Amino acid sequence: MILDIGQIITQLGKEKGIDRVVIVEAIKEALEIAARKKYGMNKRIEATYDSETGEFEILEFRTVVEEVKDPEAEISLEAAREYDPEAVYNDNIGFRMSTRDLGRIAAQTARQIIMQKVKDAEREVIYNEFIGRKGEIINGIVQRYERDCLVVDLGKTEAVMPMSEQIPRERYRQGDRIRAYIKDVSKTPRGPEILLARSDPRMILKLFEQEVPEVYEGVVSILSVAREPGFRTKIAVRSKDRDVDPVGACVGMKGSRVQSVVQELRGERIDIIAWDEDPAKFVCNALQPAEIIRVLVNESEKSMEVVVPEEQLLLAIGKKGQNVKLASKLVGWHIDVRAEGQVEDALKRAEGLFAPKKADPSAKAEVPPGDVPAAQEPEPSVEPHPQPSVAPQGLEGGETPPAEEPSPGEGDSEAKQ
Repeated sequence: MILDIGQIITQLGKEKGIDRVVIVEAIKEALEIAARKKYGMNKRIEATYDSETGEFEILEFRTVVEEVKDPEAEISLEAAREYDPEAVYNDNIGFRMSTRDLGRIAAQTARQIIMQKVKDAEREVIYNEFIGRKGEIINGIVQRYERDCLVVDLGKTEAVMPMSEQIPRERYRQGDRIRAYIKDVSKTPRGPEILLARSDPRMILKLFEQEVPEVYEGVVSILSVAREPGFRTKIAVRSKDRDVDPVGACVGMKGSRVQSVVQELRGERIDIIAWDEDPAKFVCNALQPAEIIRVLVNESEKSMEVVVPEEQLLLAIGKKGQNVKLASKLVGWHIDVRAEGQVEDALKRAEGLFAPKKADPSAKAEVPPGDVPAAQEPEPSVEPHPQPSVAPQGLEGGETPPAEEPSPGEGDSEAKQ
């Protein structure tokens, strides 16, 4: 039986995007397996394809020998010359086999092999296509949710977006259009698996490449991205051209460029920071719009202590610490934010701890336990005896005369009265 399926091969190749040679090889292999199952596994069978006529045929080969020991694999010279007059020893003579006797089971086996080979080739084509697009933004249509995983139709195949790669509080319905970042492409027994992501920081970079020509052309570089998906993102940009403002180029006229990215991320706030080689200046830029008073840098531990006014402490830290957390990720340093009053109090306490102590005169001197002196009895106090007074005959300068005693008669008379 000769199969004329050239047109079928051409049409199948166009529909599946598979090379014509791959389909031809799959059919040849299927015919060989089916023929061996019918006529014997030890037979030397080979399927051929004529590209001009678009026909397949199955040939059984036998070797020309002097003495035939295995009739299924060998043939004598005389018998071989009946088919080929120029046959010699060790030649391989091919005999066309009929495929009509293959039977239903063999035909079904051949069909399954062909379908499996075509499916494998199709998977390989899909894998090669998407492995080259890894790291790009792709459009798709939401199909369904499977165990919190979002299944997206990409046309030729389906992709999966796990819960960990989705933006919090984002929900989709069947038929919604979605843009996502191709994070990974891998081979599995069920075919290529395409992993999508919307929470990956690299998606921010790709979105700005699409919206900002300077970023796509390489004039403006995005050096660092720190992101809290769904809430806030900080990017550090630098320009290779002095005449191009990197922040202004990313913001666009009246914020048109950055607003396109914000709308794609459904309202996620984006801060565009000017990159600086000095880590202290870079941190000051990253903590904007908070005003920075001073920065204390510890290069050995890669940490910084940032001092801000008391009224701007909450602004520098941000809601739930997002501002300082993203600034730390963006710069790559550990950042501690303190209010100016807190720093001054800490400095005063530090000065008090390290200042020399003055001796207190009222404090008793401490004596070591082994050098306690023996108790001494207190000396009795001696009071001076009063000296008898002598009536002076004449007063000297500065002395006070003694008081006169009353006469006995006068005191008695007063008591009687």
